[in-house]
Amino acid sequence: MKYALTKDACGQAGMAPAGREVKPMISYIKGILTETEPDNVVIETGGIGYNIKITDRVLSSLPPVGREAKLYTHFHVREDAMQLYGFLSREDLNMFRMLLNVNGVGPKVALSLINEMSANDLAFAILADDVTAISKAPGLGKKTAQKIVLELKDKMDLNEAFEARSNAAASAVTAVDSDMTEAIEALVALGYSSTEAVRAVKGIEGAEGMASETLLKEALKKLAGF
Repeated sequence: MKYALTKDACGQAGMAPAGREVKPMISYIKGILTETEPDNVVIETGGIGYNIKITDRVLSSLPPVGREAKLYTHFHVREDAMQLYGFLSREDLNMFRMLLNVNGVGPKVALSLINEMSANDLAFAILADDVTAISKAPGLGKKTAQKIVLELKDKMDLNEAFEARSNAAASAVTAVDSDMTEAIEALVALGYSSTEAVRAVKGIEGAEGMASETLLKEALKKLAGF
């Protein structure tokens, strides 16, 4: 059997049969959430506390400290550091890894982009050559956004993107009441992504019980930065 020098998703070198995919060492971490900070959390499992770097979007969706949490992880290795990055879905994790394969995109930029857009919204932006939407992420300029579109567009499947968006929308609807659903749908109709719409509506204090018109007004204020 022929073997080849390979690198796994963690960036670590190793020997594997030629043509065989090398699986990452850690797929996900599930355990008790023991600490939270703006950009990282600690999840304890098996007597070990794992320090995991996350986005604001992930932090806002996690349960309170002391409850069980699960994050899909990427173990990134550099000469001077080793770091775990955590995501709510395998789709976000896979998109993060794809971004790391783009020349000039490191974990910091990739994480900023995943925080700004869900994997599905980003896939649509790439397929649509929407450089403007992609370059909105902090620390990501127009040239890098163009490079992301150029290098990843051929790796995106439009049918899979549509199916993922439908599934995401269905999940979002089950998590909110009818008025919140109407407000989210109205925001999407106005051109906002499903991620932006759900985040804006769920971020309104006392959202449950509000009329859809009030929710829409408050969400628009949030999205406008007021």
